[in-house]
Amino acid sequence: MKVDLHNHEQLKCRLRQAGSSMAEIARTLGIKQSSVTVVSQGYRRSHRVQSAIASQLGTTPQELFPDRYAAEEGSAANKPDIGK
Repeated sequence: MKVDLHNHEQLKCRLRQAGSSMAEIARTLGIKQSSVTVVSQGYRRSHRVQSAIASQLGTTPQELFPDRYAAEEGSAANKPDIGK
């Protein structure tokens, strides 16, 4: 799992510019602000939290966290079974 504190700081700035915050996202989702923070920083993953951040910024989780989704797309679970 890749920790990206620079991306986290950029997300906080973009949220402020959009009139939102990590705390507001946490309240909306009914979770602790620290839960949103650790997902944003890359210590944990949550599609629900990533989607909420993206929604506030008018974009997609894939655009905000491309390294997280590229790994999922290339995982063995998503590859077709050849030869069966």
